[in-house]
Amino acid sequence: MAIRRSMGLGFILGLLLGWLAAAPQATARTISQGAENKEENMLDRPPGGLDCRRMVGAAEARHRIPSEMLAAISLAESGRWKAEQQAFVAWPWTVYAQGRGRHFPDQAAAVTAVRALLAQGVRNIDVGCMQVNLHYHPNAFDTLQEALNPDANIDYAARLLRRLYLRHRSWTQAVAHYHSATKALNKPYRRKVMRLWHKERRWANSQRRAMVQAAYKRRRAASRR
Repeated sequence: MAIRRSMGLGFILGLLLGWLAAAPQATARTISQGAENKEENMLDRPPGGLDCRRMVGAAEARHRIPSEMLAAISLAESGRWKAEQQAFVAWPWTVYAQGRGRHFPDQAAAVTAVRALLAQGVRNIDVGCMQVNLHYHPNAFDTLQEALNPDANIDYAARLLRRLYLRHRSWTQAVAHYHSATKALNKPYRRKVMRLWHKERRWANSQRRAMVQAAYKRRRAASRR
């Protein structure tokens, strides 16, 4: 249904804000202590480049996950500070094993590193945007290349999160159990993701408002021609 031009920017923004208020509400290990101290900067997404947060929208819609929840989890799981962009990104070729995270420049390098770890007998390895654990989810992917493919990694995480929601009937508990079934471990994680989720939602809402304003200005300009 088209909105008449005479309704004005205030009315359009009101509709948008009402829609945002009615949107699904929800709540969601590897960011270092230094990264946590910079969380206030996480609202500002980098203008370009690789960032798993930019890749999750389709999976959220496909699996009926609240908007920006996977984005928040990806940042909690694979977040790194990119000095050249002066921003945090959720890095798709992140590998966590033996107590530390490693960020690789591309998929091939990450796959090579995981193969080396497996050859050493290491099995507890988290990979990709969503840090899917290869030991606890041995059948998640057919190959390491698939495990470190951002779309496949995100989609598996989305399916897992949806299953956890159906089991616990709570997005808060789904996020907590995404990390661990142990309360002492999952409560801090849940709080962290909640903080990130609210920041991601604010960012997304600001983008939507900007889009509405830009569309209104375009219509006003066209009506004056």
